[in-house]
Parts: sequence; structure tokens; C-alpha cells
Amino acid sequence: MIEMNEVRKKYNTGKVAFEALRGIDLNIGANEYIGIMGPSGSGKSTLMNILGCLDIPSTGDYLFEGINVRDLSSNDLAEVRNKKVGFVFQAFNLLPYATAFENVEVPLLFAGIKWKQRKKRVMELLAQVGLADKANNKPTEMSGGEMQRTAIARALANKPNLILADEPTGNLDSKSGGDIIKLFDQLWKDGHTIILITHDNNIGNHCQRLIKLKDGKIYNGNGVPAV
Repeated sequence: MIEMNEVRKKYNTGKVAFEALRGIDLNIGANEYIGIMGPSGSGKSTLMNILGCLDIPSTGDYLFEGINVRDLSSNDLAEVRNKKVGFVFQAFNLLPYATAFENVEVPLLFAGIKWKQRKKRVMELLAQVGLADKANNKPTEMSGGEMQRTAIARALANKPNLILADEPTGNLDSKSGGDIIKLFDQLWKDGHTIILITHDNNIGNHCQRLIKLKDGKIYNGNGVPAV
């Protein structure tokens, strides 16, 4: 599903150039459960942005389902993000004045799905994450765990093959966070490919494979750059 070859990402801020990723080689197959760990500034978020086609490499190649993202137009990248990738963020990123139903519905609207199909799909998703009775609740009327469940339902709306989660339990208490990780475990068992950024070793232990970053490079368990 994912192949990265010598991926680098450089940001130019005035007279200073900063290289956030410094030669990433990575292969991820379908239905893998991957954890990405590393200290602040290690390049985790930059790698996640590139994996999700929110950004493209400065140099190197990123092939998503066999297609080099550098060859895609802005519209093509937007379509990949809408239909093939589901995003879950630490801050939930829900529309504050919209109901749970309306938040989950957003990707289906962008995909041009008709009303009857949208309604059926949204209610199926809310039931899947245990929120069928919260469809008309706004974020201010939900707990943190419920908001994150709503965000996961939204991420699943267009049946993406890949789910990217950036610190999905970072704003939750331990019980709610544990429930969210159990939900990701089940989604993986259901056939989704999951890539999860976390600082928590306990969460990392749920993953099949851990990718450790430091200074924009992938490191092995001994703190040595992987080759």
C-alpha cells in the first residue's frame, strides 16, 4: 500500500532551511497496524502529513497504492484524502456548531453521496462507534471520548483503506483513551490499515510494528539509524 524511497522534506523559513525528514525508506502493507513514535521535533507530524497526502516530499518518492503522489494534481490529492484516507486528530477537529450526524456527514457531502445513502451510512457509523443515541448532540454536549468516537466515525465515512491517527488519545483520560484504542484494534481486525502516532508505549504495544523517529530519520531499537 505504501512505499517511501529516500523521502526528504525541507522547509525554508526566511534565510534558514530546516530538513524535517532526512531520507525515509518505508514500506507498509495492507492491513498493517503501525505505530510511529519519537520525541518532539523528530519528524512524526511531517511524516504523517506526507503519508496522508496533506503534503508532498521535497525529494524522494512516495507511492500510495502504486501511484507516485508527486505526479498527482491538487485535485487528485484532495480526492485521495477524501476517499482513501481517514484522519483522526488529537484535537478532534469537529465542527463546533454541527451535530454528531452533521460532522460525520461532511466527507459524504464532498463525495457527492445522495441524501438517503448519506443518512443510512452516517447512522451505521454512529452505531459502529457506540453513538447511535448521540446523533443530534453537538460537541459541547459530548464527552471527550464521545467527540473522538464521532471523529473516528467521520474518518470511516467513505470507507478508506488507510486510517491515520495523530495522538488520538492525547486529550482523553485513561479510561476513554483505552476505549478508543480498543476501537482502533477492532478496526484493524476488520481489515483497515492503521498508522498511529503516539508518545505512549502502552499504546504502541497494541501495534504490530513500531517505527521510531529521531532527527528526521528512522532508528532501530538501539538508537542507531536504520539502514
